[in-house]
Amino acid sequence: MIDLRSDTVTHPTPAMRDAMYEAELGDDVFGDDPTVNALQERAAELLGKEAALFVASGSMANLVSQLAHLGRGQETIAGASTHIVDDEQAGHAVVVGTSIKQMRENPDGTFDLEELEAAFRDPDDPHQPITGLVAIENTHAHSMAQPLSLEYTRGVAQIAHGHGVPLHVDGARFFNATVALRLTPKQLAEPADSIAFCLSKGLACPVGSVVVGSREFIHRAWRGRKLVGGGMRQVGILAAAGLVALSDGPDGTIARLAEDHANARRLAEGLAEMNGVESPGGLAQPAPGSLDPSRATTNFVVFRLRRDRAAFLDALRSRGVLMVEYNHGTVRAVTHYGVTAADIERVVAACADALRETSVRATQVTSAATLER
Repeated sequence: MIDLRSDTVTHPTPAMRDAMYEAELGDDVFGDDPTVNALQERAAELLGKEAALFVASGSMANLVSQLAHLGRGQETIAGASTHIVDDEQAGHAVVVGTSIKQMRENPDGTFDLEELEAAFRDPDDPHQPITGLVAIENTHAHSMAQPLSLEYTRGVAQIAHGHGVPLHVDGARFFNATVALRLTPKQLAEPADSIAFCLSKGLACPVGSVVVGSREFIHRAWRGRKLVGGGMRQVGILAAAGLVALSDGPDGTIARLAEDHANARRLAEGLAEMNGVESPGGLAQPAPGSLDPSRATTNFVVFRLRRDRAAFLDALRSRGVLMVEYNHGTVRAVTHYGVTAADIERVVAACADALRETSVRATQVTSAATLER
């Protein structure tokens, strides 16, 4: 199977497996797991922040960040289709006790800075919540994983800081953004007060995410992690894979993300030539029309079909390729470690065959319905 459902399906690299086997361990709740400590120090150094915290997942990373930044009853400003809004079971309300002011998003994953300025609440009006945080998602998943530029991030940060409010970056695929934008992690992280990034997506680690920020912020996030049941013990076994991923040597998995981006572009180019494939449209997407391969700037390809989506995915599965149903009636394919350029050529051929099969089936069904009348 060529599994393009997500970059979470990756398996650890051989170097990661070796490091996990040999990891030096301690009790992380007591703060004495040396491998976890080394990972946290490396992450903070890489992104140019004072401290870092290893957590179990991307959703937990966002959750403890909100717990660290916000008081109950405050409000976050965030894009309407972002993970914090759509995909975390309203943890901001259930656990943190806060609301979210949802921003209309553009096809490139940004929101208008003038609209952002107007979204801040009036702290002197007792009817309104107090704005306590601005959050952006980089890369922005629902816009086909567009990387948000340093200039835009600085613009958002300037407005947030002008109101005395911190900026949090949900950077589940933060390193995909840095590679696509040809920036260092420190450069892209500089405007933000906190950044959360996943180890278990494109970086190919089995488990975990990291939050970075100031020492005071990380202390509050550390308390939040314990509150939500995220205190882990001999977790250096998992952190060891993260140390490999973030390393500068040949075993590191940041630079190789460029291969995933190239593979996604090739897949988008192949799909764009096929009859029956369209631009995804929908929230944070251009209007439906021809699929534009240039939008495959990182590792997502999102597209719409003129035929039955479920039938297409079943036909793909029978040919050894997995994709997944995505938002607003679309299909998503995600490239990642373990998927080669040769695999992509096989996927393109399988998509063409699956489209032909579903087209023939649709024609047969239409013909049978006509005869029955």
